[in-house]
Amino acid sequence: MIKKVQSMTLRATRPLFGFLVLVALRPAVAVPAENFFLSEPTWQAPTPAGVLALLEEYFHTAHIEPNRQTMVRDVWRSAEGLEADLLDRLAHSLAKADEQVAELVAFCGASSKPGPLTEFAWLANSETPRLVRHNMRLYLARWLVQQGYYDEALSWTDGLATDDVVSPDALLFYRAIAQHRLVQPNEADSTLGRLLQRDEGLPTRYQKLASLMRQDLAGLEDESLDHIARRMEDIRRRLALGRTGERVQGVESGVIESLDKLIKRAEDALAQQQAQCNGSSGGQPSGTPMQDSRIAELKGPGKVEPRDVGRGAGWGNLPDKDREKALQEIGREFPSHYREVIEEYFRRLAAEEPANNP
Repeated sequence: MIKKVQSMTLRATRPLFGFLVLVALRPAVAVPAENFFLSEPTWQAPTPAGVLALLEEYFHTAHIEPNRQTMVRDVWRSAEGLEADLLDRLAHSLAKADEQVAELVAFCGASSKPGPLTEFAWLANSETPRLVRHNMRLYLARWLVQQGYYDEALSWTDGLATDDVVSPDALLFYRAIAQHRLVQPNEADSTLGRLLQRDEGLPTRYQKLASLMRQDLAGLEDESLDHIARRMEDIRRRLALGRTGERVQGVESGVIESLDKLIKRAEDALAQQQAQCNGSSGGQPSGTPMQDSRIAELKGPGKVEPRDVGRGAGWGNLPDKDREKALQEIGREFPSHYREVIEEYFRRLAAEEPANNP
């Protein structure tokens, strides 16, 4: 259905083709050579007129009552001229024709976050009209992203193509946010690349945030501390939402494994650095003082060569003149109370000499 609207839009713009070619070929316009080889964007944004045509087709295929058709048209036209998002405009219009859509719009428009999430099983029912089923899945997924339910948002957008919805830019933008927050850098970068294929026609908030997300992901290294920290934040978010199942436990196990790897790399790097330092110093100690709390390792044999410190007669028995001179020298270098100890030492030596030499 979206493709039909897009083809109608292309037919309406064909008269402009010749003018655009002339402008592109003007010599005054400098266009880099590589721009001529850029591929065409993979998605196009429908126009309000094209979406209204889809609504009219929905009226007939879904057999909507005439009075409800009138209410839908009134809601659609009331937003004409306003900068209203096509997805919001379509959702509020469909709510006048379908009570299930009205329930979903009321659910997403609640001022406070509800407790348990409503299943909305009819969104997965193939009997639900495509216009309703696809766009209201996106409408719910957008709300889920805004509330932090990123896994659920990706589940609802799984299988949706840009041609299926009236706001392909919203589909790509909110899918990229969910992938970014779930730390899926490759998927997020791919989605952001598609979104920015038409950056000139995007809402300003989409452009700015998409560029910031790409810059943020550009410096993210797998298994780095930043990568681990983001996954830990994702665990915290899941637990805050009451998620404690196997998926959360799997993320926790992955974080623990990554931390173990990071610690092992740090230990290996430190060991290598120490080995290099020891090698550069020729095997000599690095000069780091021994810690007080450690017991020094004795590497010698623990034996002392005995020496003759004087066993002949007269050892320690200095003449009175020489003894007094020595005591005076000692008294000048040490405190006064050491003098008494030293004098006692010499007296003991003098007393032991006669006993050792009878």
